[in-house]
Amino acid sequence: MPLNREQIAMRIAQELRDGFYVNLGIGIPTLVANYIPQGMQVCLQSENGLLGMGEYPTEESLDPDLINAGKETVTTAIGASFFSSSDSFAMIRGGHIDLTVLGAFEVDQNGNIASWMVPGKLIKGMGGAMDLVAGAQNIVVAMNHANKQGESKLLPHCQLPLTGVNCIKKVVTDLAVLEIKNGAFYLLERAPDVSIDEIKQLTAGELVIPAHVPEIRFA
Repeated sequence: MPLNREQIAMRIAQELRDGFYVNLGIGIPTLVANYIPQGMQVCLQSENGLLGMGEYPTEESLDPDLINAGKETVTTAIGASFFSSSDSFAMIRGGHIDLTVLGAFEVDQNGNIASWMVPGKLIKGMGGAMDLVAGAQNIVVAMNHANKQGESKLLPHCQLPLTGVNCIKKVVTDLAVLEIKNGAFYLLERAPDVSIDEIKQLTAGELVIPAHVPEIRFA
């Protein structure tokens, strides 16, 4: 069955490596903080000037004055530091973020991403997304495979205004894990009990399917 939000975050946590500096976008990406492997040292950064975010807050740990760049409440880890947003963006633009995890409206087979506006709808601002996709060394997108209308979000070409061009290398959806290379989506893993045909049906972009596609594992 398709992965839920927590499971998508759990799978993305497997992309983390010891010593990484990581920026987590709003929504599902924020949940990745809850699944950093035991014993691994990862430093989570937010564009509003916070280095060292902790786990997603519970009711007991919630502090309404402590927020990330998406205005979501967050917690801090031991050793966290606060600084100006200009210093934070210098960190991003200087290429010091090892991995960025973002949500998206659309991703296409050339690695383009649209994540910041739908024409005609309220725009809350795009935050640091354009800087992050330009400056991060690796970017993973977390999203559902299809939109609320059941239409694919993995396209031949993005239809919405772009956030970044040729910058996305991997996508983790509720149905699958896919790598983007050579102008196509390469299917790496599938959600437990999700068939290849289901993934094909909801992938509008070119999809390359190997002979064996393992199920996503969380352990």
